[in-house]
Amino acid sequence: QVQLVESGGGLVQPGGSLRLSCAASGFTFGNYVMRWYRQAPEKERELVAFISPTGGTKNFAESVKGRFTISRDNAKNTVYLQMNGLKPEDTAVYYCGVTVFGQNYGGQGTQVTVSS
Repeated sequence: QVQLVESGGGLVQPGGSLRLSCAASGFTFGNYVMRWYRQAPEKERELVAFISPTGGTKNFAESVKGRFTISRDNAKNTVYLQMNGLKPEDTAVYYCGVTVFGQNYGGQGTQVTVSS
């Protein structure tokens, strides 16, 4: 079955960096668009970034453009989210996601807290 396991979250000061990872299994990873979402308390889930199967196309939410990058390693079935210049408003649970045969899947998420 499809499994997504996020890691790499934590507490970081404003201006700091974190690199999130999402290890995928149960599907042919290299064939699918991968997405990163986030959800802050009492806020709607936000699509942060997505990356095409080959990594040639990437897109970002306006709120993170120029600060976050997304990448993938199809040999390792892993997608990454590099977050630089973190701000308190980036505090959220971050999830990776994939749609396989019309079914949406997500992991358990990893908490990112940006605070001094």
